Amino acid sequence: MDENKKSNSTPRRNFIKNASIASLGITIVPRHVLGGVGFTAPSDKLFVAGIGVGGKGESDIKSFADSGKAEIAFLCDVDDRRAASSRARFPKAKYYKDWRVMLEKEHKHFDAVSISTPDHNHASPAIAAMKLNKHVYVQKPLTHDIYEARKLTEAAEKYDVVTQMGNQGASNNGTRLMSEWYDAGLIGEIQEVYCWTDRPVWPQGIPWPKTSAPIPGELDWDLWLGTAPYKDYVGGLVPFNWRGWWDYGTGALGDMGCHLVEVPVRVLNLKYPKNVQCSVGSVYVDEFKRGYFPDGCPPSSHVTMTFPKTDKTQGDIKLHWMDGGIQPARPEELDPNEVFGDGGNGVLFIGTKGKMMCGTYSENPQLLPTSKTEKTTVAQKYDRVEGQANGHYKQWVEAALAGPGKKEVSSPFSVAGPLTETLLIANLAIRGFDVRKERSGGGYDYPGRYIEMLWDSKNMRVTNFEEANQFVKRNYRDGYTL
Repeated sequence: MDENKKSNSTPRRNFIKNASIASLGITIVPRHVLGGVGFTAPSDKLFVAGIGVGGKGESDIKSFADSGKAEIAFLCDVDDRRAASSRARFPKAKYYKDWRVMLEKEHKHFDAVSISTPDHNHASPAIAAMKLNKHVYVQKPLTHDIYEARKLTEAAEKYDVVTQMGNQGASNNGTRLMSEWYDAGLIGEIQEVYCWTDRPVWPQGIPWPKTSAPIPGELDWDLWLGTAPYKDYVGGLVPFNWRGWWDYGTGALGDMGCHLVEVPVRVLNLKYPKNVQCSVGSVYVDEFKRGYFPDGCPPSSHVTMTFPKTDKTQGDIKLHWMDGGIQPARPEELDPNEVFGDGGNGVLFIGTKGKMMCGTYSENPQLLPTSKTEKTTVAQKYDRVEGQANGHYKQWVEAALAGPGKKEVSSPFSVAGPLTETLLIANLAIRGFDVRKERSGGGYDYPGRYIEMLWDSKNMRVTNFEEANQFVKRNYRDGYTL
């Protein structure tokens, strides 16, 4: 038997040895102690350890607990300030700052892990938890780097655990209804899709601060850095403004792409793009010069990816991503005062016979002109998720309780991994745009600009611009490698 499988199948004779969980004040025994993955314990509770439990992490673990079928057994956060509310909400849960210590000491006492850290610290704890045969729920985007997304996808299959990415819109009815419209031929064949967002709503397109700041006493800065290269602490970065810096975040694409691009990926069954090109917004460096700052994401971008033919298309698909407030031209079928998408964000499908659109999380799907929507009825083809986006959490809990392969989830890593890779390939073009080479006579050349980067999905590399491949996989700090 694979040693990795043994770790989650503790025999009954080890029950007393594992009874140390009673010291936590928890009287229900974790499911795996009594019989392995898929065993239905008398309590029918899933014991969950939360890594990153402030902000979105807090709402995630609360949603698991609200399902009535999960017990929040452990909490882990590098910042005591961020963890305070969750610690008050779940006073019986034992608290750690270092997820590595928690997994090493407590892995026999929980069944599943929820990860809601900054993007750069998603993959390492997720891989470690799956190696212990724990079910995992990871916030979007699944990973910071393309290599990580591929490895998490492979690990989910290897260790046979229940996985879910936190793009809760994947459980909404909108994507399923739009799939049914498309499958019924209502808008004909699709050749082009636009996704757009008003993000960023955090500082972006700015230089890295020149002066450091005192580290707050409640924050373990070294643990927060995790996989990223060491830098001195700067003010304003934590808890939210890390999103615009490449060492930690994935910009607007990472924040909103998993909610928006998920729609065409599902409707058209898109896989990996075969090429990508981009243009990005620049900023004023001084009164006379415009420029870019390589430490962070640009203030806006327009990325175009080409996807090869799928079983649901007749040919290639062009997918446009726009952020920073850039939007495609309004469809002529929209009345002048009708909202395009949901205003700040949206998805537009352009077909040979018509168009359809939706907002964030696939909400408010509409055929164009919108008067068609209420008049159109198609047969339901795809199962709905109870509770839709709010049911995304309970869906994972119930699937983990049932055991691998017993119940479907909306965004397993087999789907979320390739989706995340697609977004990060777009980011690869954005970062490659700013790769610079110093000229012998002064100044810089930018060989990655204004070209179409050709993507080899099997080998995870750009074939015609080698310099971009440095961003496929980061260099990990000691103690955080996959």
